[in-house]
Amino acid sequence: MSTTVAIRKVVMSENNDIAARLRHRWDEAGTTVVNLISSPGSGKTRLLERLVPKLQQSHSVLVLAADCQTENDAERIRAAAGSCALPIVTHGRCHLDARFVEEALVNAPTPNPDFLIIENVGNLVCPSNWDLGEHQKIVLVSVTEGEDKPLKYPGIFTRSRLMVVTKTDLVPYCDVDIDTLIANAHTVNPKIDIVQTSGRTGAGIDGVVDHLHALKAMTRERSIAP
Repeated sequence: MSTTVAIRKVVMSENNDIAARLRHRWDEAGTTVVNLISSPGSGKTRLLERLVPKLQQSHSVLVLAADCQTENDAERIRAAAGSCALPIVTHGRCHLDARFVEEALVNAPTPNPDFLIIENVGNLVCPSNWDLGEHQKIVLVSVTEGEDKPLKYPGIFTRSRLMVVTKTDLVPYCDVDIDTLIANAHTVNPKIDIVQTSGRTGAGIDGVVDHLHALKAMTRERSIAP
């Protein structure tokens, strides 16, 4: 048991060193980085299909789209927004670590974009524990998952600054109370912001854009600070 703990400490320490190096690089370049985390099928890729073209109206954007197998998510984002998405295939790994991100950026068409969006592997547990150098974690939860997700998986909701509620167009067909979902999120993290969206209709996407623009303003202040 003690050997396992020691190895984990070394692995996490190495990851955090890489993450710190990446964050310093992005701060110097003025790149704002977010890490999208959710359960599988909650709508991360559909959100990005709507979100990225809006951000591209005024900023350069790069997406790192991760999955255990296939490059399907990156291909979908490219189809919606052009050649701004790179795949990361983890070959069974249930989360990204900072080395995955650093290695993927070697092939980046835009080395220092205004926004870098990391679409993590679908999982609410493991990805929440790993620092990728991001400025902010964003958690997604769909209405089809029920109201108790923040209570069952508090770690990621505690570490996230924004919760995006997805698939709100399905509320009439689901036994879900969004007010209860929001209340549960605020029980875990009173400071978390909430945006309700529908990837199908596009409702609420502008709220996510506004949040990212506000984050960009904060990271810009950091990049120019003496």
